[in-house]
Amino acid sequence: MRRKGNLYPEIISFENLITAAKKAQRSKRFRHTVLAFHNNLEGEIFQLQHELRTRTYQPGTPTTFHIYEPKPRLISAAPYRDRVIHHALFKVINPIFEPTFDAYSFANRVGYGTHAALRKFTKLCRSHKYILHCDIRRYFANIDHEILKTKLHHKIKCPDTLWLIDTLIDASNPQESDHTYFPGDDLFTPYNRRKGLPIGNLTSQFFANLYLSDFDRFIHRTLHITHYLRYMDDFALFSNDATMLDRARLKIETHLETLRLNIHLIKSQRFKTRIGANFVGFRVFPRTIRIRTDSLRRSSRRFDRLRNQADPDIQHILRSLQSWNAHLAHGNTWKLRQKILADFPSEWFTKNGGRQPKNAAAPGTTIRGTVDLRTVTTTRPTTSTGTLDFVLSVPSHSPSTLQPIGV
Repeated sequence: MRRKGNLYPEIISFENLITAAKKAQRSKRFRHTVLAFHNNLEGEIFQLQHELRTRTYQPGTPTTFHIYEPKPRLISAAPYRDRVIHHALFKVINPIFEPTFDAYSFANRVGYGTHAALRKFTKLCRSHKYILHCDIRRYFANIDHEILKTKLHHKIKCPDTLWLIDTLIDASNPQESDHTYFPGDDLFTPYNRRKGLPIGNLTSQFFANLYLSDFDRFIHRTLHITHYLRYMDDFALFSNDATMLDRARLKIETHLETLRLNIHLIKSQRFKTRIGANFVGFRVFPRTIRIRTDSLRRSSRRFDRLRNQADPDIQHILRSLQSWNAHLAHGNTWKLRQKILADFPSEWFTKNGGRQPKNAAAPGTTIRGTVDLRTVTTTRPTTSTGTLDFVLSVPSHSPSTLQPIGV
């Protein structure tokens, strides 16, 4: 593919920045920084446009905090105006790199995502005897800036766009990484090379996915393994030959060293698919898919906190509950979902005084209005001012006929 030039005018155009602001606003519109920005939207956009045009733009200081579930991580939330820039840049450069991504990569891509990855993972588990399941050690914290910039410069030749990309990468705040030595390093190499991308930014997710795009092709074209998939730094190879997977692991470790990465020695193992494998919050067995215990425990604690508030926001709780219910529906969790719904007051799930529709819907149809979530499977919510409407699908199966994904 030829290197792309003259991208910067499109990135900094008023229309693109306005669109980026609307995308960055999603799910955050009532935060005070977002409200302040959109209260003077045109003025803020013109200011950003001027800074980008004159190359005086500098990213702000992120808000950092630690999370400890599912594992300890440092989260860096960029200022809102920087998030607008992230969306503006992503919209223009993503179409350049999207055709270069392998079909086995599922993270941060339209038409792929978590549940598509789960379906593919389940299908491969059911058709193979062995799995080599690997995780990269502290992936975001160990992404090497020089290697990442080389990959980006390989496809883009627009000087202004490269300046903006380099500015965003160089502004990454220090991450919690180790100083690991790789072949060819001298005593100071691990300390002199800049590395690490902040978790929580759109550009970080895109850059992290791009960083391993050549690795996907290495698995496919060099190792000749087609039964493979990757979700960011979590990847799995499948085969009926255990020895072949053991040999592949040695070659993978060597190749990752060229990217200055290491796999996690404890989390990366080869085992039989029949014992089950953890992936995107589920535990996948050949005949069934279960939610992971730690995921269920975290969600239970979250809903307990929301439900036990002095003045609970019922609409917010119902939206969260419906989203969680839809996620669980991708596994064999019918009884679990009924149990979760039973823990909430029944009056929360009805409106108009709890009146039910006069005519029952046929199985497999979609209904709107006053319904009881205890007896239906939720799909997606729509909201309106003052009340919460649910769009629900009446299940066309009973618990006894529920089949695992793909069956």
